[in-house]
Amino acid sequence: MHDVAKIVAKAGKVRRLRGPMGMAIGGLVLLIVLLVGIKAMQISKMMSSPMVMPATTVASTTVKEEDWAPVLSAIGSVSAVQGAIVSTELGGVVAEVGFQNGGEAKKGDVLLKLDSSSEDAQLHTAEADLELARANLQRTRDLAARKVVSKQELDAAESAFGQKQGTVDNMRAFITKKQVRAPFDGALGIRQVNVGQMINSGQQVVSLQALDPVFVDFALPQQELSKLASGLETHVRTDAIPGREFNGKLTALNSMVDTVTRNVTLQATLDNPDHALKPGMFVKVDVVLPEKSKTLVIPGSAVSYAPYGDSVFVIEKKKDPKTGKETQTLRQAFVRIGEARGDFVSVIQGLKAGDDVVSTGVFKLRNGMAVTINNDLAPKPQLNPTPADS
Repeated sequence: MHDVAKIVAKAGKVRRLRGPMGMAIGGLVLLIVLLVGIKAMQISKMMSSPMVMPATTVASTTVKEEDWAPVLSAIGSVSAVQGAIVSTELGGVVAEVGFQNGGEAKKGDVLLKLDSSSEDAQLHTAEADLELARANLQRTRDLAARKVVSKQELDAAESAFGQKQGTVDNMRAFITKKQVRAPFDGALGIRQVNVGQMINSGQQVVSLQALDPVFVDFALPQQELSKLASGLETHVRTDAIPGREFNGKLTALNSMVDTVTRNVTLQATLDNPDHALKPGMFVKVDVVLPEKSKTLVIPGSAVSYAPYGDSVFVIEKKKDPKTGKETQTLRQAFVRIGEARGDFVSVIQGLKAGDDVVSTGVFKLRNGMAVTINNDLAPKPQLNPTPADS
């Protein structure tokens, strides 16, 4: 203020200049001086007043204690309990296809017939020869009973009949192999042959898969082998069917450990009545261990991950000793994180049940910051999330 007075005094001297020009200059200088003085007073007042930052709005969640059964997780693939690519044993011309693409087949159903007209004609000739041999054998037996022919002639007749019988059986077996039948009940795929096509032996005809139940094959490290046993509950999920979980049992453990990966191969069996799971599907597998333990659980979005240590912001209530006003402030707490399940993570150390922590947007917060809580638009974490774009 003393400096402002000096400036005003100087402005007064300027105003004492002679003539209208001097008066105008003096008035302008006086106006500028007054404006500068007022602004200086405002700045001085602002600097002398303590700066109070407005409270930041955050979403919060409460640390909960839940029963989490230990889970061993892995990735695996679906395989059929029975599955085969049905092929032909003999070559020939396709005369008939007896199934529809994607249909169902029962054991013994004829899936394919090859042209067997030539073999059928040969069978008729062989059957005629067989009837003649049978008649000759019967006459020879009658004569041998009356001691008219020798034992040698009877043996020759029996041998001729056996040869003709073998020829007929061979022809019938050959014609039977011209038909491809379903070896078991299952779902059919897309056919690989057409009527009139000339095919060779071993030609693939169609895929046949038994889809209920199905196997899930996966592997776990050998360190977990002592925890595993047949009958453990198994949960399976796949990105191809979001939001659905398939439940089954662990049914088989391989008798040896892979010498390269040191993993043991496992197999679970799942019911699949609607055939939703297909052989070859990629799946995520959780094997649930029998024991359960109390676990502190928070959303994974509440954790600030950093190389020097993971942390969360705990919301605490503090009372101002001068005004008595209660405020909510943040305290950064370093934590030790355990396994993750869906949108949640377990906390091994650093928190206790009932603590309120910030659930989202922790990257923009700092220790000691004042906050207000608003959970109206806070996302709801889930154990089995199904993102919209999955």
